[in-house]
Amino acid sequence: VTLALLDAANDKDSEVQEQVRKSMLTLGKQQPDRVLAMCQDYLLKNPKLVVTHRIVILQTIELIVSCSIEDLSAPKIKSIISLASDEMTRSKEVIPNWQKAASNILVAVGNKHINEIMEEILSKFQPGVLPHFFVVQTLANLSDSNYGMVPFLNAIMGTMLPMLGMAKQDNMKWVFSSALCHFSDSILEYLANLDKAPDPTVRKDTFSNEIYSAFDVLFNNWLQSRESKLRLTVAEAVGSMCHLMPSDKLEEQIPRIIPAIMSLYKKNTEHYIISKSLCQVLDASVNMGSRVLETQLEGLLFVLHQQVSAPVDYSDPPTVKNHNEVLRCFSLLNSFPDRMVMFVLQKLENSNERSRLGSLAVLRHLINSSSTMESKKLLILASIRQPMADHSNKVKKRVVQVVSAMAHHGYLELEGGELLVRFIVQNCALPDTHQRGQKPPDPEEVTNEALRGMCDNTLHLLTTTVGRLADVLWPKLLYYLTPSQYNNATTPLCKNLIVLGNKKKSNQEPSFSINFKQEQVNAAFPFNSRSHGAPSLSLLHILSINIHPNIEKVWEKEISTPESLDKKEWDERLLKLLSKTLTSIQDDKWVCQLAAESTGYLSTYNNALEEKNFLYQCVGVTLQHCFNKEVVKKQLQEVLLTARHNDAVEREQGVAMAVGLCANSHLEGTLAKLDEFGKSDAFKKSPSIFNLLKERNEVEVEKVKSTLILCYGQVALNAPPEKILNRIDQDILRCISKHFNTKVLGIKVETKDLTMKLSLIQSVGLIAKAISNCGKNQGYIFSRKQELITVMLDFIKSEPADSLRTPLRPLVMTTCANLHLDPPLSENESFDLLKVCVNGVFSLPPETHTPEKTKEEEVLDPKQRKALYRDTLAALQELLKSILARDPTPDGLQSVFKHIESWLGSVHDHERERAIITTAHMLSYYLDNLSSMVSFHNLGALLGRLSPRCSDPHPAVRAAAVDCIYTLLCIQLRYEFSLDYQDDGVEGLLDLKDQLENPDHSVLYKTCSDLTKVMSKRLPQQQLTTLVFMLFEVLADSQTNCCRASSVILNTLLKNRGAGLQDLVRVAVGQTVLILASQHLQTVINALVDQPLPYDWTSEMWMALGADPIVASQIIEMVMEKLAISTPYVDKKESMMRAGTTKVATNQPLAVAGDALRILLARAKLDEVMKSLDEENAWDAIKEQSTHTKGVTLLARAMAKHAGPRLPAIVECLCPSLNNIYECQRITVTAFFSELLNHHVVTELMLIDVLMNNMMERISDQCCTVRMLAVRGLGNIAEGSPEKKLITLEAMSGLSKVLLHLDKKNVHLLVVYIFMKIKPFLESDHDEIRCASILLMGNLSKFGSGEQVFKDQIHNVLVSLLLHLVDPNPQVVKACKYAMRVCAPVVGSEQITGMFQNHLLDDKSLHYGEFINDLTKYLQIQDFPSMLNFYHISVMQFFKSNWPEVRAAAAMFILVMLLQDPDPVVRVKAAEAMGHFR
Repeated sequence: VTLALLDAANDKDSEVQEQVRKSMLTLGKQQPDRVLAMCQDYLLKNPKLVVTHRIVILQTIELIVSCSIEDLSAPKIKSIISLASDEMTRSKEVIPNWQKAASNILVAVGNKHINEIMEEILSKFQPGVLPHFFVVQTLANLSDSNYGMVPFLNAIMGTMLPMLGMAKQDNMKWVFSSALCHFSDSILEYLANLDKAPDPTVRKDTFSNEIYSAFDVLFNNWLQSRESKLRLTVAEAVGSMCHLMPSDKLEEQIPRIIPAIMSLYKKNTEHYIISKSLCQVLDASVNMGSRVLETQLEGLLFVLHQQVSAPVDYSDPPTVKNHNEVLRCFSLLNSFPDRMVMFVLQKLENSNERSRLGSLAVLRHLINSSSTMESKKLLILASIRQPMADHSNKVKKRVVQVVSAMAHHGYLELEGGELLVRFIVQNCALPDTHQRGQKPPDPEEVTNEALRGMCDNTLHLLTTTVGRLADVLWPKLLYYLTPSQYNNATTPLCKNLIVLGNKKKSNQEPSFSINFKQEQVNAAFPFNSRSHGAPSLSLLHILSINIHPNIEKVWEKEISTPESLDKKEWDERLLKLLSKTLTSIQDDKWVCQLAAESTGYLSTYNNALEEKNFLYQCVGVTLQHCFNKEVVKKQLQEVLLTARHNDAVEREQGVAMAVGLCANSHLEGTLAKLDEFGKSDAFKKSPSIFNLLKERNEVEVEKVKSTLILCYGQVALNAPPEKILNRIDQDILRCISKHFNTKVLGIKVETKDLTMKLSLIQSVGLIAKAISNCGKNQGYIFSRKQELITVMLDFIKSEPADSLRTPLRPLVMTTCANLHLDPPLSENESFDLLKVCVNGVFSLPPETHTPEKTKEEEVLDPKQRKALYRDTLAALQELLKSILARDPTPDGLQSVFKHIESWLGSVHDHERERAIITTAHMLSYYLDNLSSMVSFHNLGALLGRLSPRCSDPHPAVRAAAVDCIYTLLCIQLRYEFSLDYQDDGVEGLLDLKDQLENPDHSVLYKTCSDLTKVMSKRLPQQQLTTLVFMLFEVLADSQTNCCRASSVILNTLLKNRGAGLQDLVRVAVGQTVLILASQHLQTVINALVDQPLPYDWTSEMWMALGADPIVASQIIEMVMEKLAISTPYVDKKESMMRAGTTKVATNQPLAVAGDALRILLARAKLDEVMKSLDEENAWDAIKEQSTHTKGVTLLARAMAKHAGPRLPAIVECLCPSLNNIYECQRITVTAFFSELLNHHVVTELMLIDVLMNNMMERISDQCCTVRMLAVRGLGNIAEGSPEKKLITLEAMSGLSKVLLHLDKKNVHLLVVYIFMKIKPFLESDHDEIRCASILLMGNLSKFGSGEQVFKDQIHNVLVSLLLHLVDPNPQVVKACKYAMRVCAPVVGSEQITGMFQNHLLDDKSLHYGEFINDLTKYLQIQDFPSMLNFYHISVMQFFKSNWPEVRAAAAMFILVMLLQDPDPVVRVKAAEAMGHFR
């Protein structure tokens, strides 16, 4: 396995290579010495191995060594060191990957055996001789990974220093510089952890002189190299070496080092190493208290500021590291605080974005990291104002970070600190930059959303973590709640105030009041302004005791957070909360003041209409609780005067609702105020009054009238039920009529203004609701109902029929639905209402139709138009339901349906769709509201109209039609049985909707037929005629599809409903034939047999005859006799021109006989035989000429297994047929007998002699197929006989001997057949049989020619022979070698033939693993790649072999094959599996 993995180590696919390494590591962990030895041997035996292959093996060795270093023996360690050292230095040229892999092995070993490694490395690191590149590199890496290396470094550097002058190549200079950097870092770490060091006597001055000498060479000679990689490495080394240089030397060199390193920024694009080196130099200088460092300060700050201002790419780690190193440099230079702060604050004044970002980053870093900033706080606080005014979000983001740092260090408590709080809150209130889900085009852009989220988090952080800020934040955050510019910050403000308020409450600190009404309005829209509802309520709860002492308990019980987005329900809950709050206060003066404040607040919400409308409702509820009538009157006047009457939403949902809510407690006063306002100067065209109404010069009087009309409707709806009914006619409707109609010269003229029409419709609807709510209990008769309905219908008639532009139609229909009050409409009135509404909706053009733009009205956009159409159709459906609710009977249903019926046959798709969908809604409503159980007398008529629509050309019509049919049948079931009765057939109708999505006509008609079958079962007999006549009418439908569907439904219906009569007729005829047969059997049989095929009604006659046992027995005898004397075929001439005949079947006897036999077995109750034959598909095989013998074989097998006792009689009956003149019958019987000989049961039944004799006779049959089946039968004797093993062994041994004396031409044709027969014996449990079969196979191969069929047989057994080379029996192994040697030439591969001839010698041992590994390369890659899948399948069969040796060989064989599979995924998995070998 290891050898195969080593071969595959250089796979062209990287994933396979990686998996090979993992598997080798797994094996190496189990047996490290053995696997490492194999790796070493492999490298030594293959010196010309390609470099990439060597690298993978070396990497594998490193992995095993790293994991198993503790388990390796000393000799193995030594040999590994030697191998790695040799591999590393074999080539004088630098070949990085190869030599690095070898070097890594040495480093891995060095972690445990540093002395042995140093002995090997130092032997190649001699004074005066320039060492190999990777010798130096290995020393550097060893110093990194091993403390034990440091004591060696003084001597190593002593040897290295003279070599520095010898290094002329840049790569050698680089490796020496890198090594010195690593050495310095290791020494510094060693000195920092002396308590853990192996030699605690080591001191810094031990290395100082050598380090300085090396510094001199690197700094003066190599730092100015043209090669940038070398310059950076030298700079990095200089930075590390500065800490180890003598202090006086470092002080002397600082004026040279710092400018030199800073100059590298311009020469290199990678700055991290330079900044790191500069930081180390500054660290060393500050630590030793350098005096000359201040002279370099100006230049340092300038260069470092340039670096800190560079953009930071957080996806590129080096730029992030460089930024952090530069900030560390600023921290180190803060030992000069005055100059540092002045420099940074001056830079803040620069408006350049990049410069300002850098300055802010430094300022934040200094605030967080330095204690020297305390005295500079006020200066910094003053200077931060300028960047706070910057418009760039990037700058604002950095300012927020600085503010957060300042807050944690006490800046917010200082004078001017409130500006920082305001800055955070302002940015919490930022609007969205982009629509939800839209990404900014610039990935570096700081969006408003991102900045806002950051400010939210910062504010929360300051509130929760900086305790001393509570007194600063509490008043400021409360103040920012009310100004409208901070609306979007309400959520974070409330959340933080809740935290602060809870702290203050628990500490019993004095609190501050808050505008209650502002938070009440916020709570009304819990999901607006970033979901500010819940926080607003929670904050109110906290502050309840400061608003009024009486409300704390009420709010504690009633306040809860919104659970869903149901706006209406949430509004009602809030208004109830307000009402309970005002009730609990019991202070009229307080409530009146609140009403006045609320009214005054209305104008502040002009830009937030939803919030303003809710505030109107709050005003209405507050006025309900005012007892001061003057205040109520004054506030109503204020509401009516200041309202924006031109805004429809404010009219309907704001002003009118406020007035209506007020009327709940002040009905008289409200009606008086409305009447007074209606007579006021507001309706005279006076500019001064107009200015009072609307801060502009023109207001349409009609809009003000519309507001008043709506107010009267809301007053009716909200007024106390016991008071309102008496006021509807005299006060409310009279005033509405007065405002709606104007008089010109004393003549009443109706307005044409759409706004007023809509307001009137809505108001009438509200009045109807009010009467409905309270009129039932008081027996109220609404006398003006018909008058109002007539007005409503006139509105619909006045609308253009070719377009839908306004919500007038749906509003009228909704209002008419609400007007179903006493007295009920007459039949004619109801008819007119339905006709106008149905025709007014169904006749509209499709919603995709765009009407022409008129001067008066805007064209609706597609979304608005779609919504208007949807609302209109829904309103019509609700109106129809309300009418049906008055009479929920079949007659009531018919009275509504007759208005829809004519539209079902429209030529327009959209009209039919509206009609059928409306019908579906009607029927569903009817089903849900069934009451009295009556006869559904119009079911047939409805089904006749609707069922043909199931094949309508329009898919939506088809789907709705199925729903209609389903609902109708459900109604019928409930009328017929009970309200909860269900029928599986009816329930299955809904599944047909999926089939109706297919527009194919044949599918539609088939579905209609299936649907009709269900209908016909549930249709009462008395309604069948109605249904048929309705279907006749649909035959003339405008849609051809529906006409055809009607025809299909008619046919199916008549077939299904006429079936009962037809069955009675057939039974009677059958009985008559049976009586005739009992008297004249021969005549009846002849008459029935002479009937042409296929049988139809004749089959039923036969079944009727079979019902009588005596007649049936006589018939079978007569039929068997007839079969015996009739020929199965006749001879017909092929052609008039040619002689000869062709046998043509007289009918289809084979198929018919098969069916008859099947029925016979079933009648004999041979269930197990039938089950076996069905599972094997034997009946299909029997009926086909080409597979007939196979089918008969399966029949014989089933009979032998499950019906043995019946075989003697069967055999006796069949024996005469073996001498039949017809070949087909001899073939059938021979096939049956041949298979019986394969079963032991024939021996027990003493049939073996009879069968064997018959087979012997058939050997000489004229028919080739009979002879073949006879040979097969004789071969099966061995299976059926109890002595079969002995017979098999003798047969194969004897055949092997006979073959030696036969000519090729006599055996050639039988070779393949014998091959197939002996193949099963290759896996026999008996060694002798296994050995004999393999030898026979080898002897047979001599008779094979080069035909493909013989080659295929060799390949079929090749895997078996290869695996039995490890058979536990030596004789079998020897037989395998012999067979493979003699078969080799037939395989067709010179390489494989050579391998078999050379390696498979009887007296020579075989290294099986190597043999298989080499052989698979030829089998798969070179000679037989197409056989790959076949070999895999063949090998897998041996995983269940009886011999563990063969199972193991099979596992190895298939994995070695899979390791060479062309697909890398397969190779990866094969390598992974090989790693699990034990």
